[in-house]
Amino acid sequence: MGNQRSPLLLALVSVFFYSSAVLAAPVLTYNVVSLGAKADGKTDSTLAFLAAWTKACASVTATTIYVPAGRFYLRQVAFNGPCRCKAIFIRIDGTLVAPSDYRVLGNAGNWLGFSHVNGVTLSGGILDGQGTGLWTCKASGKSCPSGATTLQFSNSKNIVVSGLTSLNSQMFHIVVNGCKNVKMRGIKVTANGNSPNTDGIHVQLSSGVTILNSKIQTGDDCISIGPGTTNLWIENIACGPGHGISIGSLGKDLKEAGVQNVTVKTATFTNTQNGVRIKSWGRASNGFARNILFQNAFMVNVQNPVVIDQNYCPGNKGCPGQVSGVKISDVTYQDIHGSSATEVAVKFDCSAGNPCNRIKLENVKLTYQNQAAESSCSHAVGTSSGLVQPTSCF
Repeated sequence: MGNQRSPLLLALVSVFFYSSAVLAAPVLTYNVVSLGAKADGKTDSTLAFLAAWTKACASVTATTIYVPAGRFYLRQVAFNGPCRCKAIFIRIDGTLVAPSDYRVLGNAGNWLGFSHVNGVTLSGGILDGQGTGLWTCKASGKSCPSGATTLQFSNSKNIVVSGLTSLNSQMFHIVVNGCKNVKMRGIKVTANGNSPNTDGIHVQLSSGVTILNSKIQTGDDCISIGPGTTNLWIENIACGPGHGISIGSLGKDLKEAGVQNVTVKTATFTNTQNGVRIKSWGRASNGFARNILFQNAFMVNVQNPVVIDQNYCPGNKGCPGQVSGVKISDVTYQDIHGSSATEVAVKFDCSAGNPCNRIKLENVKLTYQNQAAESSCSHAVGTSSGLVQPTSCF
């Protein structure tokens, strides 16, 4: 009996050796340079990146695609799934460079696209969209291609993006479309304040998206929230220049998925066109926006710190004289402070056919030229509590 080992001891020994074997197992990594990529910023490395993706996608174990320091020129790249591998890590220590000639991407829609993938983590690196040529073309009034989003995730789930920098995108910097469970943190977006349609992060038709600890300087919305967005959490964002954080434009289509359960918490807006905004087209629609919380926002010389605009009609085409069908309700503005660049700091311009309901102002203090600002309400019903300046117009 003395020579028999206890079952517990044998189990512990087995677990130890199994764990040691797992820890000692080599990490499967594909370096794009070993597959033919050149870090000179000129040689087309598209095929090398696609080769790395093909190998990682087919792997039965967790896999890393590694991009070392240097500049890697890429044409349009489609990282398509579904993949056999459910844990693909893309680590970028270098810079990915788009074509400087905007005609190369043309109307491609996106430059780097991930579609139908599950369990992709993208960390570090710089994405240089080289969009200045297209911006110049658009400013000239010439006929130009629409351009490309720098990075797009479509119909995907369980995505993590961290420590990424996006420079000078032709159009939107990052788009999340039709996705579930996406986490973005430490994102930096930089583009000229006059760059057209260069939204920092755009989310639509997606649920469970989180955006944290990011700094966005661009020519359009820092973060834009489109139809079909649910359970979105945005926290600790620095925005400016840009057009603020916007829900909308909503109601462009007659039948449209609504937006609900959105939290924007701890954001600073500096010299932006808007602060926190909800915007809908002035036309018929079955859309809605509800259960929205804007909390702890600080405004620095913002033109429109708090705004609901339900009469959006660019160029007065297709909607003059119509009223928005989008129903806006249960929107809370809590702890909003700072300075407005215009006299009217709070403006609720809601739909005559579908007035804004259950709007709450709690502890709001916005000034204009060191004095109390003004508020304006049209077709809006709500309540105020705590110190509210400008005085509520409900």
